[in-house]
Amino acid sequence: MFTPSPILSTLNAWAWQTQARLAGQIKKQLGERVRSMTGATGDARDFLLPAGDPGLFGPDSAAWQVHADFVAMMTGGLSSLILQALHPRALAAVWDHSSFRTQLQARLGRTALFVATTTYGGTEAALHAIERVNRIHAHIRGTLPDGSPYTANEPDLIRWVHLGETTSFLRAYQDLSLQPLSAARQDRYVAEMAQVGQRLGAHDLPMTRHQALTQLQAFRPELRVDERTRETIHLVENYPCEPLDRPLVSLIVRAAFQMLPDWALDMLERPRSCALEQAAVRAALQGMGASLAWAFADTGVAARARQRMRSVQGVTAAEPSPGT
Repeated sequence: MFTPSPILSTLNAWAWQTQARLAGQIKKQLGERVRSMTGATGDARDFLLPAGDPGLFGPDSAAWQVHADFVAMMTGGLSSLILQALHPRALAAVWDHSSFRTQLQARLGRTALFVATTTYGGTEAALHAIERVNRIHAHIRGTLPDGSPYTANEPDLIRWVHLGETTSFLRAYQDLSLQPLSAARQDRYVAEMAQVGQRLGAHDLPMTRHQALTQLQAFRPELRVDERTRETIHLVENYPCEPLDRPLVSLIVRAAFQMLPDWALDMLERPRSCALEQAAVRAALQGMGASLAWAFADTGVAARARQRMRSVQGVTAAEPSPGT
């Protein structure tokens, strides 16, 4: 019977430890690249508490599945920003009252933290995040260049932003994820997101994907492309990032335009990419998404939230899905 020598056992242990250290270093570097690229703030360990609290949705929700896919969420986030820029009052609210034109990453980082907190945070944290946004919106008001007024907490305006984000996140996930949702689960996602939109002040929100797309298109008479829109599009296309991140960011920006409805592309006078280009971009981003899913499998926000649920005896969390 073969018995491993002490030297061989030592070499095997050294090789395993070396592999684990290298994997840890790669994961850390990927995490740093994501934080640099997105302006992410906060600490994922904050989502470990309170133990057993499912938050607004819980681990079996469609929201937990969709929002765990970093590449899809960043793509959908940029796509929704492009959509938002088509509505003059929605664009004016951020144009006049935020620094997104000079600090786009910080702006998107705050939005990402809000989505993460309302999705994966405990109930109290999620409701506090919503209340904070409502307080901010209550003080945002102004006039458009043509003199017409706007207020950020106008229910119909909040509904427009909500529809843009919900449909963009879902479209990006369905296109880029290796585990797309069934039709019924897509409707469940839209209904879950309505809970947040309603708490932010929106009325008559859709409960299905078809309703969401119909309501989104119904806003077309209010939309237009002007100088502010064009400057916002230029900012998205030249998303600020480190040279090392430029190849990935360029793919995400290209995919963000691919996710737009045909009527939005027509307004922007942008042709839809050919099928071959769409397939190539999708394949590249799916590969990067798999790498990031591995990097954040134990330390990302979604992973911490699942750990929070598993920490209470008798609570069974759903299987981890790719994500941050």
